[in-house]
Amino acid sequence: MRILKKVITQLETPREERPLGSGWLSGTLALLASIAGLLIVLLRWFPETFSYPEIAFIQDSGVVTAFLRFTLLAGYALSLLSLILSARKSLGWTALAVSVIASLMATTQPQVGSDGPQVFYFGLDYFIINVLIVGFLFVPLERFFPARAEQTVFRDEWQEDMFYYLVSSMLVQVLGFITLAPSNYVNAQVELDGVRAYIVALPFFVQVVIIMMATDFVQYWVHRAFHTFPVLWRFHAIHHSTKKMDWLAGARMHFIEIAVLRSLTAVPMFTLGFRPEAIQGYLLIVYFYSSFIHANIGWKFGFIERFFVTPRFHHWHHGSDRAAIDINYASHFPIYDWLFGTHHLPEHEWPENYGVVGDTVPKGYWRQFVYPFLKEKKVEPAE
Repeated sequence: MRILKKVITQLETPREERPLGSGWLSGTLALLASIAGLLIVLLRWFPETFSYPEIAFIQDSGVVTAFLRFTLLAGYALSLLSLILSARKSLGWTALAVSVIASLMATTQPQVGSDGPQVFYFGLDYFIINVLIVGFLFVPLERFFPARAEQTVFRDEWQEDMFYYLVSSMLVQVLGFITLAPSNYVNAQVELDGVRAYIVALPFFVQVVIIMMATDFVQYWVHRAFHTFPVLWRFHAIHHSTKKMDWLAGARMHFIEIAVLRSLTAVPMFTLGFRPEAIQGYLLIVYFYSSFIHANIGWKFGFIERFFVTPRFHHWHHGSDRAAIDINYASHFPIYDWLFGTHHLPEHEWPENYGVVGDTVPKGYWRQFVYPFLKEKKVEPAE
């Protein structure tokens, strides 16, 4: 436990205390590479348990083996470099130890496979791909084009949000089932053959745009409901409790909110007859878009901000300033906020502070998980 605390402390070293050549960067990259290697080995050991069937073809292509070798070699090389350069050895030694463990495990593989159908699984490979692709895309963008230059990659509570990211990725099967449940009910109860025949004949691009418009309309009202009704706000407050905005911040969502939001917003997408490739195109866009609008990116978009949600627009939604309360509910198109009177985007300004007013949400995943179910304590007025 002491070693873990030392590693986290070294990861969270302020930027001014870790200049180039201090061994911090090489140690951090070594730790990331070694952990990625260990997770890949676990994935190869237990494919039926940790593999997401939709992307199982990646393992069969040989890419995983090549990437495993690369990450383990990188873990060794970078950890040794960090040990040479750094006066604080926690990152280097830990990364080296994890790399050795992953290498030893990679030489053997227990025979626990099954020829039966995959019934229940956790999306470990889904998590690895998400972190690698999304993280490697947005971390450099936040480093070179930050909205808040003082904010570091390993900011306060980053490990908490990474755990949220892990949980939502690992429970991809459960969330998929919950997402489809309302749509399946609507399909069974409502006759929509005429609408579906018309929509399926539309061009791919048009279908994607319609999906985005329809889901964002539903999402706007569901999102607004989470802000309007106190019983729902206690769940949504978890998402707003982050005080630092970056690509990881969007992952901080209570499981109940994820289930409600996804299942209701998916209804138009899965009931109106869109082609599977259009749905996949939308899901790819919205996945990256969610990380983008939460990211610590200070790009100026000019007139584009009138038509599409940008980081500055969504950051105002997360602001705790008085002007930022209950505004900017849309996820893709600000026109819904224009139409329903919740649009707020002062020119060239960003919110001063983020988080929940009063800072009422506790820290830590499990405390936040039970927080909405606990009776709210009333503060007695002072006499």
